[in-house]
Amino acid sequence: MTGKEILHKMKEKVQEKVGLNPSNNAESGKGKSKMSKNITHGYHLVKGKTNHPMEDYVFAEFKQVNGSELGLFAIFDGHLSHVIPDYLKANLFNNILNEPDFWTEPENAIRKAYRLTDTNILEQAIDLGKGGSTAVTAILINCQKLVIANVGDSRAVISKNGVAKQLSVDHEPASERESIENRGGFVSNFPGDVARVDGQLAVARAFGDKSLKKHLTSEPDVSIETIDDDTDLIILASDGLWKVMSNQEAVDAIKGIKDARSAAKHLTEEAVKRNSKDDISIIVVKF
Repeated sequence: MTGKEILHKMKEKVQEKVGLNPSNNAESGKGKSKMSKNITHGYHLVKGKTNHPMEDYVFAEFKQVNGSELGLFAIFDGHLSHVIPDYLKANLFNNILNEPDFWTEPENAIRKAYRLTDTNILEQAIDLGKGGSTAVTAILINCQKLVIANVGDSRAVISKNGVAKQLSVDHEPASERESIENRGGFVSNFPGDVARVDGQLAVARAFGDKSLKKHLTSEPDVSIETIDDDTDLIILASDGLWKVMSNQEAVDAIKGIKDARSAAKHLTEEAVKRNSKDDISIIVVKF
C-alpha cells in the first residue's frame, strides 16, 4: 500500500468515526446495544436531487437510563427549512424522557411530549422560521418493547420471519380530508400533483408550519410492538425511500445483509437507482 493509499484509509476512518461518508452528500453511522450483543443499528443519509440543502435528520443511539437501556431512533424530514428537523433532533427525545409517566405509560408520555415540542416550536417561530418537519420515533426499551410514534409520512416497518409490517401511519392529506376541512382548511388535488393541505403541504400532520397550523395537527399515531425471537429487523425511513419501494421490497432487499449500516446504505442506493429524487434517510436495526 502506498503512502497516499494509507493516508486515504486514515481519512476514511476519521470520516466514519464522525459519521461522514467519503461519497458525496452522504452521512452514515452505526452502534450496538450493551444489553444484547445481537442488536445493532446503522444509518445512512443521502441528499436528494433537489436544489435546496439537505433537510433530513437522523437520531440513533443506545442510552443507559435509570438502570435500563433505551434504543432511541428517529427520522426527521424537514420542509422549507432544515431548522425544525434540527430542533427536533436536539429536543424531542429529551422531552419524551422528561415526562414523569414515560416508564409507566409511554404512549401517553409520547403524545404529551409531541404536543409540548410543537408548542415550543410555534412559540419560537420568529427564531425558527416558517418551516416544518415530519417525525417517526422508535424507542426500544430493554431490547423487549418497541414504542413507535409518527407525524407525517416518514415510516417505520418491522420484519418478523421475513414478513414486513408497517408500524406507523402515513398522514396524507387525502386520507385526512375531513378533519382538515373541519378545521377550516381544504385539500387541493391538481392534475399531476399530490394532494396538498391548502394547496401547499403534502402531509396532513407535522411539527411547525405555523402559517398552516390551524388546519394541521402534530398529534402522533402511537403503537407498541413486542420484540420476540421472530423479529428480524426494523427500518425507519423518510419518504425518499417509500416513494419507490414497498415495505416488503425494502425488507427483502436487506434480509441477507448482516451489517446494519451496510443494509441502510444498500437501501439508499436502491432508492436512488429507482430514481428517487428526494432526500433519503434510513435507519436499520438488526436483531
